[in-house]
Amino acid sequence: MADQQGAVARLVTAFADLPGIGRRSAERLAYHVLMMPKDAALAFAAAIRAVKENLRPCRVCGNLAEAETCDICRNPKRDQATICVVEQVRDLLALEEAGTYRGVYHVLQGRVAPLEGKGPERLTLDSLTARVRQGGVQEVILATTPNVEGDATALLVAEALAGIPVEITRLARGLTVGASLEQANKEMLADALAGRRRWAD
Repeated sequence: MADQQGAVARLVTAFADLPGIGRRSAERLAYHVLMMPKDAALAFAAAIRAVKENLRPCRVCGNLAEAETCDICRNPKRDQATICVVEQVRDLLALEEAGTYRGVYHVLQGRVAPLEGKGPERLTLDSLTARVRQGGVQEVILATTPNVEGDATALLVAEALAGIPVEITRLARGLTVGASLEQANKEMLADALAGRRRWAD
């Protein structure tokens, strides 16, 4: 019995470690897993294992992929001349959910946050500039979070691309200042993309 209680406690702790999940929510999730049929619970565990074992960053854009490149980069219908620069994969997913953007992406894998010890060296700026220097890219959209850290990150990207003949735009400020892309609804994201403007404006 003690071993069973220990297993449940570990499951609750595992859920509680997830962002946005409090102790009570973790307990409810753990109880739900306990009540699931064994096959369903094992399928759930297998899905988590598959994600951790099979997904890796796309070698082109940094999106999650099961192959060397992601589905978006391999899609011939996507506009390779337009790159939307986002902080995290979850921002990419939010823009894809809006369903209006047809270009490709570049995931920075974070943003600058000096107070948290996160500097520009942790971002994938070098691979972005290399992509743009290869030619064929006409526009780079800066889609960082509309707050101080996001703006600082966008400025770093713009400075890294300075001197390269490419148009740099940013999302319109239809997004709420301080809000993250993943929290925005489809309409807000669609309007922000449609109303983007030159970085220097």
